[in-house]
Amino acid sequence: MAITMLSSASFHRLTPSISTSLPLIPSTVSSLAKCIPTTSRHKSSYITTFALKKPLQQQTMETVEETDETETVLYSASPLPLLLLAALPGAGTVRSLFGPFVELVKSWGLPDWLVHWGHPGNMAVVLFAMGGYGTYLGFRIRFSDDVEEKAMAKDLHPKLLAGMFFFFALGATGGVTSLLTSDKPILESPHAVTGLIGLTLLAIQTALPTLFEGNPGLRNVHGILGSGIMTLFLVHAYLGLQLGLSY
Repeated sequence: MAITMLSSASFHRLTPSISTSLPLIPSTVSSLAKCIPTTSRHKSSYITTFALKKPLQQQTMETVEETDETETVLYSASPLPLLLLAALPGAGTVRSLFGPFVELVKSWGLPDWLVHWGHPGNMAVVLFAMGGYGTYLGFRIRFSDDVEEKAMAKDLHPKLLAGMFFFFALGATGGVTSLLTSDKPILESPHAVTGLIGLTLLAIQTALPTLFEGNPGLRNVHGILGSGIMTLFLVHAYLGLQLGLSY
């Protein structure tokens, strides 16, 4: 198709009529149009100016209004449990605190097998009886269709796991006492490290149900974390058995 070229004189005659029919275009648009390279089919750069129907500012505002709004939810984990672990006393301090009680236990003349294996035996009962059954009830809360069973599980599950935390924390003192009565090092073994990590995670796990009402997604976190804690304590028990057999 042939393109008709406008002469300079005819363009000046058309300018008044064009200015009355088109909206005002900012000077920045005119300079922008001059910067656009011309092609062989468009010989004059002012043709691009005529194609602009709306001011540049109005077009920008409409583009912003058409953009879909998205919401980003960020979850964060508190470092306070790690700071608590860092603030725990060292082995020397623990030895000095337990010293009088260790001497008292030695004076009782208890059988060596009881002092040596009493702590592992008690903790195994707590882990498999309270922890194992409590974990089972937690899964029944999530997947059971029986209303009565679910109500019973909701009542018993937190009690069992709270008892597990209490007896594990109390049993830790028994483990330290057992090692000290045998003049063995404490807090250096993998068994001791996994025990401290497990107790910290249990404390977090106990606090999560208080946040369920405002954050339903935390129920999944609670279930996954609970399964992970039980796995960790199984590893902890295996490491404890190895420690007991080592002396």
